[in-house]
Amino acid sequence: MSLRSAFAEAAGRSSYWFLHTFRNGGSSLPGKLTLKLDPNILQAFSKKYDLVIVTGTNGKTLTTALSVRVLREKYDQVLTNPTGSNMEQGIVTTFITAPRPKKKGLAVLEVDEANVVKVTKYITPIAFIFTNIFRDQMDRYGEIYTTYQKILNGVKLAPKATIIANGDEQLFNGHHLPNPIIYYGFNHEHKEAFDAPANTDGLLCPKCQHILRYHMRTYANLGDYFCPNCGFKRPKLTYAVTKIDNLTPTSSTFEMDGETYRIGIGGLYNIYNALAAYALGRFLGVSQAQIKDAFESDERVFGRQEVIHIGDKEVTLILVKNPVGLNQVLDMIETDPQPFSFTFLLNANYADGIDTSWIWDGNFEKLVQHQIPQYMTGGERYKDITTRLTMAGVQKMWHEPDLTKVIAKIKQMPTKHVYILATYTAVLQLRKQLAEGGYIKGGMD
Repeated sequence: MSLRSAFAEAAGRSSYWFLHTFRNGGSSLPGKLTLKLDPNILQAFSKKYDLVIVTGTNGKTLTTALSVRVLREKYDQVLTNPTGSNMEQGIVTTFITAPRPKKKGLAVLEVDEANVVKVTKYITPIAFIFTNIFRDQMDRYGEIYTTYQKILNGVKLAPKATIIANGDEQLFNGHHLPNPIIYYGFNHEHKEAFDAPANTDGLLCPKCQHILRYHMRTYANLGDYFCPNCGFKRPKLTYAVTKIDNLTPTSSTFEMDGETYRIGIGGLYNIYNALAAYALGRFLGVSQAQIKDAFESDERVFGRQEVIHIGDKEVTLILVKNPVGLNQVLDMIETDPQPFSFTFLLNANYADGIDTSWIWDGNFEKLVQHQIPQYMTGGERYKDITTRLTMAGVQKMWHEPDLTKVIAKIKQMPTKHVYILATYTAVLQLRKQLAEGGYIKGGMD
């Protein structure tokens, strides 16, 4: 490490210590300061770690968390960024604040799609995990094709790294790459050929632009696709879910490679995340038994179905950021047989995406069928989500734009169980309030 890099790392470590000691955390500013002092600081860590990059639209944080659990069954230490701070400055903070490894370490990092190239410019990973590509933060990423191109720009700098890709996502099969590729996906059912709903994104064949058809579809554009015009089809899967045994709001039980696995988090979409972590584990030599033990750990993940006790309430906090993820969350909570109240906290900062039009693609109408006794909207753009819920038929709503007052309102809700759906900065702000109130440990991290 050069003198400049050593000085930059020391300054970053000092700022991190100050922020966490006196300001309740902060995972971005130390990285910004370090990069200001040494823009090439990531290169200093290239010889200290074998790196796995997890990227894609949805599922990065949970896939990373599950991957780390799996790999810790075999490796003594695995460095990661657990709060989802996945842009360049957050990644730098992760490296500079980690204990210095005595030998070459392993890092599994969630990386924002547009920041993959900023990492691979300095550190060549041993593997990438591709989760999916959905319409998300149009102001930052554009359409799904430009989003994937941002990832490819980084992958091109690491042509020997193994790609572990969601085979049910057709974009990941549409470009010829020199990298070794492992595909994972779902093989739990097979049907006669059918069409996906017409308003689904990503239905055009990457080869000939004809509309794709399916023999199996899990959700959105994911599934066993094929092109009736040119013969393009889903690649052969190395690892697959072959049966779904049970789905609840708090757990999922399914089968892979002849074994039954359970994760303590609900939603069909989260099985994909587990499958990606499974594929990475097998690639790095973790046994099926070890993976099973890792999955059954009860450790919760930042902002991903965290269950927080507020007085006598059980509050489930879920991050939402785009229509596909939102609708999967709505499908998941719809399986809850117990009465619940519903809160949506909507911000529109840079990290959330400043365009809130995606909420209009959320199928909130299905909530009205459940006779939910109390709704609440909040956050900086509470008027937007209030309008959307009103158009869906919701009539009884509280409104609380001030997130410092949300906790008090939660305590007044008529049901024991409360779901809170929130965008990224709203999650951070609410967790800060929860930490200050003693309901959780830590705030920003």
